Amino acid sequence: MNDSQKKQFKAFAQEEMKEIKEEIPHLEKLLEPVAPDNAIGRISRMDNIVNQSVAEAQLSKARVRLMSLEKALKRVDEDEDFGRCIECDDLIPMARLKAMPETELCVECAE
Repeated sequence: MNDSQKKQFKAFAQEEMKEIKEEIPHLEKLLEPVAPDNAIGRISRMDNIVNQSVAEAQLSKARVRLMSLEKALKRVDEDEDFGRCIECDDLIPMARLKAMPETELCVECAE
């Protein structure tokens, strides 16, 4: 991966990390319990429970993605072979790195 590609990946990762960091507090707010004294119906309370489960899954996914991006950014700076498959030494396509920044394998070797 050349310097231009590394710079492009770093910009992408930093922007995505910024978006995730902005999203996390909103997801955490959705996980706050509804006070039992709030006058909402039984169906609305069940709907809220389902929505909290969805928000919890989204929050977990966001945190995992954030950690993957942070690790990838660190590897870009520290590993001169970042973006190369550890099995065949081919370049990993940028689209794959953006989708899975933690990957160390090209598509062919991953299969």
